[in-house]
Amino acid sequence: MERKYYQFNAQGKVLGRLATEIVKFLSGKNKVSYTPNVDGGDFVVVTNSDGVIVTGNKAKDKTYYRFTGYPGGIKDITFEKQLAKDSRKIIEAAVKGMLPKNKLSRAMMTRLLIYKNEEHDHKIDFKN
Repeated sequence: MERKYYQFNAQGKVLGRLATEIVKFLSGKNKVSYTPNVDGGDFVVVTNSDGVIVTGNKAKDKTYYRFTGYPGGIKDITFEKQLAKDSRKIIEAAVKGMLPKNKLSRAMMTRLLIYKNEEHDHKIDFKN
């Protein structure tokens, strides 16, 4: 299987709409040879993750949760704080939630490459 590299610029893009486009290329739904039980997707390089936006009041209201593994160890962080801390995790969480929950999705997530700025060292076949 020949995999290509697709680049997405997240600057000024709405998070959910960007994530749906990324999932299409990661899962291989853009190809004629798409099969649900075969991992036939491509690599996706996302640049300028700091520039992703959300609509409405989601910047203040959207909350990301994680669990430390200890009793009472649930931690939360708002979208604004997560954007300032590490914006790559925002896009990663949105894409992961749209993929199927199986072994194929874990393989697809390894082909998602997210960068905070324009600099990367991948040979890009197509830009979106």
